[in-house]
Amino acid sequence: MSGGADTPLIDWLRLARTPGLGPVGIARLMARYDTPAEAIDALPGRARRAGRAIPAIPDADRVSREIEAADRAGVRLLCLSDSDYPAALAAIPDAPPVIAVKGRTELLDAFACGMVGARNASAAGLRLARELAHGLGSAEVCVVSGLARGIDGACHAGALETGTVAVLAGGLDHVYPPEHDRLHAAIAEQGALVSEMPLGHSPRARDFPRRNRLISGLSRGVLVVEAALRSGSLITARLAAEQGREVMAVPGSPIDPRARGTNRILREGAHLVESVEDILAILRDSPPLPFGLREAATDDADLLKTDWLDDVETVSPDLEAPVDPVARLRALLSPAPVSADELARQSGLPPGQVQAALMELEQEGHLARLPGGLVQTP
Repeated sequence: MSGGADTPLIDWLRLARTPGLGPVGIARLMARYDTPAEAIDALPGRARRAGRAIPAIPDADRVSREIEAADRAGVRLLCLSDSDYPAALAAIPDAPPVIAVKGRTELLDAFACGMVGARNASAAGLRLARELAHGLGSAEVCVVSGLARGIDGACHAGALETGTVAVLAGGLDHVYPPEHDRLHAAIAEQGALVSEMPLGHSPRARDFPRRNRLISGLSRGVLVVEAALRSGSLITARLAAEQGREVMAVPGSPIDPRARGTNRILREGAHLVESVEDILAILRDSPPLPFGLREAATDDADLLKTDWLDDVETVSPDLEAPVDPVARLRALLSPAPVSADELARQSGLPPGQVQAALMELEQEGHLARLPGGLVQTP
């Protein structure tokens, strides 16, 4: 556990919880000062010289209460100076100064692949994501994702037995989306949950792109399975490229909106993958991870500049899953053929209800039947 008497952790947390500072500002500060305590002492003077308001640095008692709450919840807090802070994540220029971890901490330094994709994923995409994640886990590659609806959830489920890492936008005690409560608990037991946010923090739209840099930062490469043109998954892919990670994508039908994002990044140079073997070959041939530059601020104004993470265009983080059976199945259908049994498994609907909904979709012209009991969008 983190321990309430850990002075370096207290100082790191005081920096991490200072409003307006951000991970980039902290990195610049720590490039100039030897310890977070020295940085805290210098920060008010630097803000005054820059003509900025003095940051509201939280006191030691406040962050000590956060540490005690983490201990009670079985959550470990790791700061950048800890020897077991994940090396790959520490290498990025905007590494979080403190991360909260619940579960198998050793997975954070495993040979890892990030996997992300559409929340309103097709049944075929969900099945493929689960199979690829299972195959990677069987090959001793840790799967890292964001526990969102759709592709993320399928990836975690596929790799659960071998160990998977879920990076959350909110606090580790905040289950989001709510229907992933069992998966959230299972990952805490068999894998690892990670967040840079304190317990009790409910995620906001801006927290999701911030989370995405951790998914790519913990990984050797990132694979995108289904993504629209405006998708948080494409933010993760861009961050991965900027961090020197491999970027991979599964191609899709040009008439499926969920494939337009993946097809675009393939045109821009991402690796095209179709199998676990493709992914393993790319990851194992990838060069060593580059280390981020730790540049000191050249002047005091630089220190308190807004991080890019505060300005990045945010994508709606999550949509409510369709409740109506017909709407739910329509969302799962794609140009890729799929069986009614697979639709029942992915939707959680009973087979009889699936058949009735498929008949309605067929009558409306939203479904085409193929030999062998398969269906697809027309």
